Amino acid sequence: MKLPLMLVAVGTVFLGFAIMAASGRASYFPTAEVEKPTAVTIRIDNFSFAPKEITVAKGTTVTWVNHDDVPHTVVSGSLFRSKALDTDESFSFAFTSAGTFGYFCSVHPVMVGRVVVQ
Repeated sequence: MKLPLMLVAVGTVFLGFAIMAASGRASYFPTAEVEKPTAVTIRIDNFSFAPKEITVAKGTTVTWVNHDDVPHTVVSGSLFRSKALDTDESFSFAFTSAGTFGYFCSVHPVMVGRVVVQ
């Protein structure tokens, strides 16, 4: 007779946990927040930006690194303009407002990319 009573007690405990979970009370089941990167790197290689498009959070610093043997620039209208970057040189910019920001290499205008800031 004690076994069925124990099964009812265990089932009641599990039912209680299920009700608490369904109630949405975060204090019972804490969740870890996913950290968003505050810095990302875009490679300049083989006359292209990689990745060509990236989505970041507001406040993220994006760094472009030139891995080609020829100079490249990173230009986005009047927002930012790098100097000519030689091999292994870099340029960084912090995106503080949301929006979509296209950029290109002024030396090789066919090289284009985009940063989407949320």
